[in-house]
Amino acid sequence: MQNNVSNNLTAARPLWLSNFVSTYQLLSTDNLDLLATIYHQHVTFIDPMHQVEGFDELYKYFDSLYQNLSSCVFVIDNVIAEGDEAAIYWKMSYQHHKLNKGQVVTVFGTSHIKGKDDKVFYHRDYLDLGAMLYEQLPFFGKLTKWIKTKAAN
Repeated sequence: MQNNVSNNLTAARPLWLSNFVSTYQLLSTDNLDLLATIYHQHVTFIDPMHQVEGFDELYKYFDSLYQNLSSCVFVIDNVIAEGDEAAIYWKMSYQHHKLNKGQVVTVFGTSHIKGKDDKVFYHRDYLDLGAMLYEQLPFFGKLTKWIKTKAAN
């Protein structure tokens, strides 16, 4: 039985996936136009905060997310792919003047993506929204950390 699963970043992969991996690691607050090179016009994008349908809505969403960031960098640590689907394991480091006292915040997550016509038409992110956002706010950060500590005991 042939296994098409790849768990390293250098293995041969479909064009849509290669483009996605390389583009996301270049993506920044200054070059959101790169999104058009990797996302299908009829993309569905889901993360813990929103679900958007279509590239135009996705672009608006990313534009609003990146608007107040000083920086945002993705490092893709692992890719597991089979056929027209992939699981992407990544680390995002971002900086926002109102979060974490303006210091860099690092969040780990995974994405489930699907490709068609050499572009991504489905993208769903899984990440700890508390670590990304709530823990970085002065009051909610302390409360969220307290809740996590109590839940662990």
